[in-house]
Amino acid sequence: MKLKLARTTLKAKPKTVDLSKIEEMLPEKSIFYFDRDNSHKDLKALIEYFEEKGYNVYMREVKYGLNEDEYIYEVHIVQQ
Repeated sequence: MKLKLARTTLKAKPKTVDLSKIEEMLPEKSIFYFDRDNSHKDLKALIEYFEEKGYNVYMREVKYGLNEDEYIYEVHIVQQ
């Protein structure tokens, strides 16, 4: 499954990342920011994938502006 990482600027295109790449990055990094273009279904699948592997996963929306579409997803993946 491919997910889109959060944009670095408002006009930039989001970069995509695979679940295996996220798993490789876990020893150095546990907080990931995903773009609003990701479907809620895909993010739920991400949570389930890592919970099955023994991780605790927390997700929330982070608003960075007043408009409805100005948000990103913050996901914490922590080993038990």
